[in-house]
Amino acid sequence: MLLDLLFIIIGIALVLWGADKFTDGASALARRMKVPPIVIGLTVVAMGTSAPELFVSMASALKGSSGMALGNIVGSNIFNALAIVGCAALVAPIVITPGTVKKDIPFAIVASAALALLTLIDGRLDRIDALLLLAGFAVFMVYTLRLARSGNAQQETTGEAADATPANLWKCLGLIVLGLACLIVGSNIFVNYASDVARQLGVSDAVVGLTIVACGTSLPELATSVVSARKGESAIAIGNAIGSNVFNILLILGLTGTICPMTLGGITWIDMAMMLGSIGLLWLFSFTKLRVQRWEGGVLVAIFLAYMTWLVVTA
Repeated sequence: MLLDLLFIIIGIALVLWGADKFTDGASALARRMKVPPIVIGLTVVAMGTSAPELFVSMASALKGSSGMALGNIVGSNIFNALAIVGCAALVAPIVITPGTVKKDIPFAIVASAALALLTLIDGRLDRIDALLLLAGFAVFMVYTLRLARSGNAQQETTGEAADATPANLWKCLGLIVLGLACLIVGSNIFVNYASDVARQLGVSDAVVGLTIVACGTSLPELATSVVSARKGESAIAIGNAIGSNVFNILLILGLTGTICPMTLGGITWIDMAMMLGSIGLLWLFSFTKLRVQRWEGGVLVAIFLAYMTWLVVTA
């Protein structure tokens, strides 16, 4: 048990250090390429920090534990919208661009609603459902790339990370790769040893999937968003959380479901409703003053902790 706890600490340390380097590289790359930070957050950062969810969900589904695979994604998305954005807002209020409120968050809401609808109808995610999710992902990528080329997107940048001196391209890429490697390795160490501790304590696989595995695979998003918020990179912080939610549902479950159709397992309509409600609440907070205030971040974190407590108590 003590050795497991030691590796858990090592995993967390790797994630935090990797997030710092990953954020520096991503923000520098955005400035060099003159791409809005929100686009970098929605694509490069979101895709990179979603890698652990992809590995865990794919492996779980192939091993016949579809409940763990779906629980990982549903739990990760709840963690993203509540814990990650909440913690980032507690560090520094998050400024939201009008485009994020009008398009990006609603897209994540639609993706969440689509997953809930497709799975709750017959209790499974078959290959046709998965292909529909992949089609949605293609639409999302086309939209995001158009946003990157749009003059309006340039006008929407807040200037929070403006820098007249372009960074070296290879240095940017090196920081991104190094940071991502530490994020993935650190999160995998955390998930493996934290899951072992949970099972030693008698916690069920369903609860492990929705809690420890989901939170563990979302550690890269958490660390990246919190560090981004601390450095004044609000666009990367919010783009990372929203983009990861979209990637998790449309790309990861789309790919996993195409290879290996899944059943809901221990995932209930309450969990799906929580996933949909969490991103909806985030949109509501963002819509009011185009920012997520510290007290709103506190509310998001409190709701997440209440949900985690409910899961453990009712397990």
